[in-house]
Amino acid sequence: MATRSDDPRPLAPAPRRPRASAKGEQTRARLLAAARELLAGDGTVPFTTRNVAALGGVTHGMCHYHFQNRTDLIVAVVRSIRPEWITPLEEAVAGPGAFAERAERVIGLLAEPEAGDLARVHSALHWFAANDDSVRESLEAEYRRWRACFVALFQVLADEHGGAFDPRPLGEAAAAGTDGLAAFQSLGARIDPAPVMRALILGLASGATGT
Repeated sequence: MATRSDDPRPLAPAPRRPRASAKGEQTRARLLAAARELLAGDGTVPFTTRNVAALGGVTHGMCHYHFQNRTDLIVAVVRSIRPEWITPLEEAVAGPGAFAERAERVIGLLAEPEAGDLARVHSALHWFAANDDSVRESLEAEYRRWRACFVALFQVLADEHGGAFDPRPLGEAAAAGTDGLAAFQSLGARIDPAPVMRALILGLASGATGT
């Protein structure tokens, strides 16, 4: 008699976990859009799950079906905006070419005007991060990823020069300078970002290589 392991019949495939329905994904997207709109607002409407649900046109219970609480919703917003500010930078650095070519792609990207509400959303997220450890940890993880792009850019330059210097301080300095410029612009300062970023990134590169 054949044992189970000798049975030539194929085993039944393991059951698959059910995927979120298209309607459920649409509801979640509506809630995230509403949360973003509320975060970018003037603060007259408090950021609560109830207000997000009302703005998104769904029930409060449905909001809590998708997001456990307000913190869970804010953390989801933190992750949802990554394609607007981190992913393009990662792609610019990872693309082909020498340091000079990649640096120009990065400078061009950073010189583009930021989406109208993105700066306000970031400001609101920083406020929540100061009062909520989970939001702070999530936002800091995103900023680590952001800073890593600049470190990776200067790693290319370091490799071109045989590892003559540590790229991390240069990358961290470029990231800090970029954040400072963004802060000035959020206050209405009229600064042309392209020459500023070119002076920063290429100046750091020149100092590191002695050229």
